[in-house]
Amino acid sequence: MDYKKRMRQLIDEINQHNYNYYILDNPTISDAEYDKLLDELMLLEKQHNFVFDDSPSQRVGAEVLSNFKKEKHIVPLYSLDKRQSKEELQQWVNDVLLDYPNTKFSFEYKFDGLTITILYDKGVFKKAMTRGNGIVGEVVTNQVKTIKSIPLSIPYQNKVIVQGEAIMLKSELVKYNKNNDEQLKNVRNAAAGAIRNLNPQVTKSRNLDMYFYAVPYIEGKVLSSQQDVFNFLEDNKFKVHNFNKIVDNFGEINQLIDEVDNTKEKLDILIDGVVIKINDFKICQELGHTSRFPKFAMAYKFAPQELTSKVLDIKFQVGRTGKITPLAIIEPIFLSGATIQRATLNNYSDIRRKNIKINSYVFVRRSNEVIPEIIGLAKDTPESKDVIMPEICPSCGQKLKQDEIETFCTNYWGCPAQIQKRLVHFCSKDAMNIEGVSDKTVGAFCKNFNIQYPYQLYDLSQEDLIKLDKFKDKKTQNIYNNIQNSKSPTLDKFIYALGIKNIGKKTAKDLASYFKTFDKFQNATFDELMKVEEIAEIIAQGIVEYFEDKQNIEIIRQLFIRGISPQSINKNDSGIFNDLTFVLTGTLKSFTREQAGQEIEKRGGKISSSVSKKTSYVLAGESVGSKYDKAISLGIKILNEQDFINILKKNSFDL
Repeated sequence: MDYKKRMRQLIDEINQHNYNYYILDNPTISDAEYDKLLDELMLLEKQHNFVFDDSPSQRVGAEVLSNFKKEKHIVPLYSLDKRQSKEELQQWVNDVLLDYPNTKFSFEYKFDGLTITILYDKGVFKKAMTRGNGIVGEVVTNQVKTIKSIPLSIPYQNKVIVQGEAIMLKSELVKYNKNNDEQLKNVRNAAAGAIRNLNPQVTKSRNLDMYFYAVPYIEGKVLSSQQDVFNFLEDNKFKVHNFNKIVDNFGEINQLIDEVDNTKEKLDILIDGVVIKINDFKICQELGHTSRFPKFAMAYKFAPQELTSKVLDIKFQVGRTGKITPLAIIEPIFLSGATIQRATLNNYSDIRRKNIKINSYVFVRRSNEVIPEIIGLAKDTPESKDVIMPEICPSCGQKLKQDEIETFCTNYWGCPAQIQKRLVHFCSKDAMNIEGVSDKTVGAFCKNFNIQYPYQLYDLSQEDLIKLDKFKDKKTQNIYNNIQNSKSPTLDKFIYALGIKNIGKKTAKDLASYFKTFDKFQNATFDELMKVEEIAEIIAQGIVEYFEDKQNIEIIRQLFIRGISPQSINKNDSGIFNDLTFVLTGTLKSFTREQAGQEIEKRGGKISSSVSKKTSYVLAGESVGSKYDKAISLGIKILNEQDFINILKKNSFDL
C-alpha cells in the first residue's frame, strides 16, 4: 500500500478515536491499541520524512519559541458589554423586545478562561491566535495544537475561523498540583499561563480543554442564527457545551440565571457568569456594534467567588479520626454573600506546597456547599513568617504522628476533640438523626457528664439534661425524646453512624443493600466485602480492621443492650425499579436529588454516581452536566422530571 494512503488512514482513524474520547467521552479502543496506531503513524512519518498538516504527531509541540508573533485578526473580536444587576439586564432585554417583538435569545455559560480563535483552510488547522486587544492577537498555534479535544482537521473545506475558550478543568488542576512541585493558583490563570508559555511542552503538561461558541468568519456558507453556529460547530466535531438554551423573555432568563448560580460550583469548569445573545443574526446585523461591544449580546456576571485576604493566624484542629487540619484565620472579606473570617487548608503539606505564611496575602475561594478554602499565595509581606507544625496534639497533648502527607493524633480513645467529633457524627442527620443535639450540646454532655462513647447518650435522664445551662423543660423533653426515638435507625444510617474510616453515606447504603443485616455485615470477610460493587480494597480493609478492635465491638454491644436495633434492608423485589440503576444529574424542581433517590430506592432501584454501560436510566433535571452527555453517547435512556413523576404516580413505566 502507498505509504501516504496508509498514513491518511491512520490519521483519520486516530482523529476519530480522539473525537470519541475527548468530545463524546466514549472511547472505543484501549490506550494500548491507540498507542499502537500512533506509533505506526510516527514511524511512517520518520521513514518517509513526510507529515500531513493534521497529523496527531503535530500535537507534540516540541519547538520552544523565543517570542510570540503578533498578527491582525481577519475580523475584529469585540468584548462583551456586561450588566451586574438583574434590573439592568431586564432593561436591556425589554429595550430589545420593544424594537423587535418576539425576538428569541440564546442563553449560554460565560467561560472563565482564555479566548482563542482558530483558522481552518481546506479543512485543516492552520493558525491559532489569542484575542489580544481584539484587533491584534498573538499567534499561539503550537500551544493550542496540544489541546487534544481540538480537531486538527474538519469536514468543512472552505476558510473558516472558529472562536472558543481555552480552559483547565477543576479536576485537572487538582491532579496537576498533586503531581507537580509548581502549584497553580486557579484554573483561569493556569489556562492563560499555559497558552502564553513559549514552551508548548508546558502547555501540553496542563492537559487543557476548549469549548467553542462562535464563528467570526466563514466563506461559502451563511449562518443565520446562534443556533446555526452551534449546529455548524457540532457537525464539524468541535466541542460545544450542552448548556445552551433558546428563551423568549426575561422571566425565563431570570429563572436560568438563578439555576446556573445555584449549580455552578458543581461544574468541572469555571464560569463567571452567563451570556445572553439575540439569536437571529439579521437583527444582530441591524443593531451593529459600539466601538467596543456588540449591541446584540450581553454578559451577566455573578458575584466573585475568589478574593484575596491576609492570613492573621493558623490554628490546628483535630478531626474525629485524629487527622490534624490547619484552619486559617483571615482578615474579614465579603465573599459570595457572606462575611468570611476563616478558611481551610488540607494539611501541613498543603501549606508548604502553596507557600502559605502568616501575614501573607492569599487567594480565598468559597463554593456554595463548602466552607471557604485557600487556593494559593497572592503575595508575601515584610512581616510574613513560616507556619510551624505543632509536635503535640492541641487537644490532648499527646505527641503527633506524621506520615508522608497527613499528621495524626493517635490517642483515639482519649483525645477530647476526637471523642466529641465522633459523638457529633453519631448524632448527625445522616447517621442516627438525633435532632437538637448540636456540636455545642455534645460539648456540654462531654464536659458535664464525662460522656466518651455513643451508648452513654442513651443513659442520660431528663433529670440530668435539665441541669445543663439554658436547658428548660421543653428543650429537655424534646432532646430526651429525640435520643430515645433514635433507637431504630435504618441499617445504612447505623453503619454510617459508627464512623468507620472511608465509609460515607453512599458506601453505607451500598453495604446495607448488599448484606441486608448488621450481623452479616459485621462478620463479612475481606473477600465478601470486595464483592460489593464500588467497594475498594482500602474500604474493605478498613472495615475488617474496625471489627477486629475489641473496643469497637464493646461499643456496639453496649448500644444493642440499650435497645438500638438497626432495621434490616429488605429489597423490594416487586418494586417498579427492581434491579435498575439510576444516575441523577441536573437540578430537579419537585424534589431534591436525595428525595428522588429515596423514591427510587423505595421501589427497589439503586443510585449510582457515575454513568456506565450498567446504567439503566439517567434522571435529568435542568442544567445537566457531563453525565447527560455520556448517557447520550452510550445510548442510555433519559427520563426528564415529568416522566419520573408520571412513573411514580402510575407505579408503571407506561408513560
